[in-house]
Amino acid sequence: MAFTVVVLVISYYKSRSLSNKQDEGYFLAGRGLTGWVIAASLMLTNLSTEQMVGLNGQGFGFNMSVMGWEVGASLALIIVALYFLPRYLRKGYTTIPEFVGERYDDTTKLMVNGLFLLGYIFILSPIVLYSGAIGMSGIFSMENFGFVKSVASYFDMSPYMVTIWLVVIGIGILGCVYTACGGLRIMAWADTVNGIGLLIGGMMIPILCLFYVGNGNLITGTATLIAEHPEKFNAIGKTSDPVPFATMFTGMFLVNLFYWGTNQIIIQRALAAKNLKEGQKGLLYAAILKLLGPLLLILPGIAAYHIFSGALLHQDLAYPEIVKIVMPWWLAGFFAAVLFGAILSSFNAALNSTSTLFMMNIYKPYINKNADERELVSKGKIIAVGLSVFSVLVAPMIANAPQGLFQYLQTANGLYNVPIFTLIIVGMFNKKAPAWAAKSALIFFILVYGAAQVLPAINNGAYLPGLIQWFVNLHFLHILAILFVVCGGYMVLMGRLYPAVNKYDDKADLKIVDNTPWSKAYIVSGIIAMAVIGLYILFSPLGIAK
Repeated sequence: MAFTVVVLVISYYKSRSLSNKQDEGYFLAGRGLTGWVIAASLMLTNLSTEQMVGLNGQGFGFNMSVMGWEVGASLALIIVALYFLPRYLRKGYTTIPEFVGERYDDTTKLMVNGLFLLGYIFILSPIVLYSGAIGMSGIFSMENFGFVKSVASYFDMSPYMVTIWLVVIGIGILGCVYTACGGLRIMAWADTVNGIGLLIGGMMIPILCLFYVGNGNLITGTATLIAEHPEKFNAIGKTSDPVPFATMFTGMFLVNLFYWGTNQIIIQRALAAKNLKEGQKGLLYAAILKLLGPLLLILPGIAAYHIFSGALLHQDLAYPEIVKIVMPWWLAGFFAAVLFGAILSSFNAALNSTSTLFMMNIYKPYINKNADERELVSKGKIIAVGLSVFSVLVAPMIANAPQGLFQYLQTANGLYNVPIFTLIIVGMFNKKAPAWAAKSALIFFILVYGAAQVLPAINNGAYLPGLIQWFVNLHFLHILAILFVVCGGYMVLMGRLYPAVNKYDDKADLKIVDNTPWSKAYIVSGIIAMAVIGLYILFSPLGIAK
């Protein structure tokens, strides 16, 4: 708790000079973020207990193939830095739906904005709180604390549920504090400080795991894992793995581009850049840090497989159980603090982005067109606090949901991520596709993808007609890729048959920030791309998985 308070104080001190009474100060940190601050904020917003627990669990149960989510993100960040960000900053966008509105029309903008809000309010925020709570509870055995047992006895609840409520309420209260203190700027500085701690704490776990496996010798531990479990280090994997390698070239590539290039929670950090140079630095620094993903987020799961001989009640217990064994007692408090900071960062990002989307794209244009900057900020804080309270009340209820809820929710994100990305990417490359084609493609995409996910359950496993059966049996990432091609192609075709009169000019520079690119951007991007290829060779039958 002391570490968390220190982070808040330092962050407030570093950001106090900026007036948050203005909407750009509150929602975009005054467009003053530098490269390292953007990179740290991106990483902390992205990294959560769901990844730490989930990816290590898949490393325990399968192999290194799930590193596609991490390493593939590096390639997506290169494209975002070189192609997407210059277009966003030239126009001075505050939110991604603003681009949709300018390229298509206000109705399409409202539809996309609504999809973002529904995803953040009903999926992301409660899940961040709940997954964070079960992570903290599992790793630190909080249900065994005397205070927790006393509260559980008083309210006639299980100690496990008491820990869930306590962590959820704690994150919710701190989220409100950060919201009241200063919006995105203070969150970005908090992410920077927490990021240093998380990098140290996160790197400690795989190193401690290797020491444990090697009986105190790091090299012996590494050699033991590779020699006894070479199949675990295969990133190519099989079609039966959670992330088949082929998805790197289909749906995973699209999801990564959406997440890092058009997801409001993430791209808002880059939109707040001091200039294009700093924005590109931040994105490419983050791309470098994502290359550490296999080490931080999968290797401990592989070590857990060795230590527990593959015998755990559930693969998602791998990370909590391995941390309990390898983490020295005197480091437990520090690790708890940085882990709590990662959870808080993801939750704060959801609060700020939801507030931004509502105030800038719904409140101002439809509720009060004459709202000044002070009103936008004050009402935005109320929206963020309201979402915080809602998420706190909903999150513990997830404990009563079916066991497969988390996997279902991950798949459910496809209902809005790639459909939105399809509209944006076609809008960037094609100036003739009409707004009605964008709206109909969006609706078609969502309906068909949703049907592909629920049909097998509704049909109780009975055989479906040939082509439909083949389609629903595909990996959900392949389904997203197919629908992307179909819907994107439809929009382009409609643009040829019924070309729209479009005044959108993506080359027009409103001079809101300096758009001089970083001179080393292409060199750094090339090095990152080669590193990605090198990692896949290393973790393959050509490398240590032979």
